[in-house]
Amino acid sequence: MNGKTSEAALLVIDVQNDFCPGGRLPVREGDRVVPVINRIMGAFSHVVATQDWHPEDHISFASNHEGKRPFDTIAVHGIEQILWPDHCVKGTEGADFHPALDSDPFRLILRKGTNSLLDSYSAFFENDRKTSTGLFFYMKGLDIHRVYLCGLAADVCVYYSAMDAVHAGFDTFFIFDATRGVDVPEGNVEKKMHEMEKAGVIIIDSSDIM
Repeated sequence: MNGKTSEAALLVIDVQNDFCPGGRLPVREGDRVVPVINRIMGAFSHVVATQDWHPEDHISFASNHEGKRPFDTIAVHGIEQILWPDHCVKGTEGADFHPALDSDPFRLILRKGTNSLLDSYSAFFENDRKTSTGLFFYMKGLDIHRVYLCGLAADVCVYYSAMDAVHAGFDTFFIFDATRGVDVPEGNVEKKMHEMEKAGVIIIDSSDIM
């Protein structure tokens, strides 16, 4: 990509303290994405960042389900729900962006997972697959046709955001070296990468942008 283009947007997914080493739900080497993201943001006219922003009684927290442990799976209103350690509770340090992440280029900060009874992985839809976050209409209003994704975690929120983007008709790019994955169960990152490619998501490296 040569120079900035108004037709492309960079989605910076959940680069928050709780998802980085030392946080409550750390992604291994999650902090390693920060310098890569800082380096590529200048190539985009539109940069959107997302934050998990959970209430303390959020349905996804294992601590809110008696007898359950993190990474157990339950059904909530017919939706499969992985239970996580408490993380990214709104207003806490854990929910803040990583301190080294440059937030100046952010044109929009989209907070998700704010409903106690519904989780939200994708930047486009809540996990009921019906409730829109409004991001699709925001980008369509700006006449954006290409979406580049980076951040945390590769096999959860970045994956679901990428799949929704490509299904919504955007040319969708997953920036491999600007993401890290949870990889639970082991091999999940590789599995999700194959699924994205099969759906039409293009896997690239940050050097392809710069």
